[in-house]
Amino acid sequence: MAPIRDFDDLLTACRAIPPLTVAVVGATDVSVLEGVCEAVDAGLIAPTLVGPEADVAAAVAQVPQCRDFPVVDTRTEDESCTTGVQLVLDRAVQGIVKGHVHTSTFMRPVLAKLRTERRVSHVFVIELPTYHKLLHVTDAAVNIGPDLTTKAAIARNAIGLARTLGTEVPKVAALSSVETINPAIPSTIDAACLSKMAERGQIPGALVDGPLAFDGAISAESARIKGIVSPVAGDVDIVLVPDIDSGNILVKDLEYLATATIAGIVLGAAAPVILTSRADPPRSRLLSCALASFVAHTERPRVG
Repeated sequence: MAPIRDFDDLLTACRAIPPLTVAVVGATDVSVLEGVCEAVDAGLIAPTLVGPEADVAAAVAQVPQCRDFPVVDTRTEDESCTTGVQLVLDRAVQGIVKGHVHTSTFMRPVLAKLRTERRVSHVFVIELPTYHKLLHVTDAAVNIGPDLTTKAAIARNAIGLARTLGTEVPKVAALSSVETINPAIPSTIDAACLSKMAERGQIPGALVDGPLAFDGAISAESARIKGIVSPVAGDVDIVLVPDIDSGNILVKDLEYLATATIAGIVLGAAAPVILTSRADPPRSRLLSCALASFVAHTERPRVG
């Protein structure tokens, strides 16, 4: 398969894939429903709307294209999230989409009932007008302050996704604020360990380098000026952030200041989980559905 270099490639690849049946949890917001309708029109999903029936109906009244979708009535946000996961467990749907609910509430039943042997983590896939291919950022949504073992698992998940999207040997930058190992900055030690773990086959299927600051990872010229020799610099596929704060800030900076287009997906769960922000525009929701649908139907075996 030719690598998917941008979101147009992803949407084109999804045309040959049947729609993914999903529960849209918190289907009470117009922006959520607009994204759902776009994804339906693109043939990506077949949704069931979950939420308080009156609130869902009020939102559907403003997005009438959604009026024929089935609705599951719930009373509270907690119940909506639990019900969405139960629909997956009952095989009524294949996956679950976060609508207008809080991330912590949404993820609680996902982590409780859809766990596998893999670590659950999140990847943002980002298209930038200033970068020559899709950039993956992980983990900026699920794991708050991961230790070294968790970071290795996060990296393996992201590598698996990049390979599913057609990159045979993804290039991974383990980020920190500097490129030298400094015991006073724990992320530099973790990054160096991750790089060595990859060399020793503990994180297979990728080139991993670190510590790298973001400029050194994304720009070969920056790395050259700094005297950094790296197979990753300037051609990175995946940036592994030190913690959720740095990752969240990075992604939102790219979205709001660098006109990035963003999709997101949860990896490691027993079913496709589409985790979007309540403030995400409809196109981000559409692309997140495309990403989940593509992964669900074409995920390749993980290396190692």
